[in-house]
Amino acid sequence: MIRARVLIRPKAGILDPQGEAVQRALPALGFAGVANVHIGRLVELDVEDAAQLESMCEKLLANPLVEDYEIQVGE
Repeated sequence: MIRARVLIRPKAGILDPQGEAVQRALPALGFAGVANVHIGRLVELDVEDAAQLESMCEKLLANPLVEDYEIQVGE
């Protein structure tokens, strides 16, 4: 089995209300100098065939209309 990670984020220009809320909250908590906050998700999975990952992302794990994804394959 191969351990894979898929990082999914909103595409550039797509509204990210969670990211905006975090960006507004951080200065209120005393953290200065924060910009361009985006909230995504991480999917970790073990697969037998890493060649299937692209298709998994396109069909289920990510919404390719509004999200970008990055596949990282480990050993």
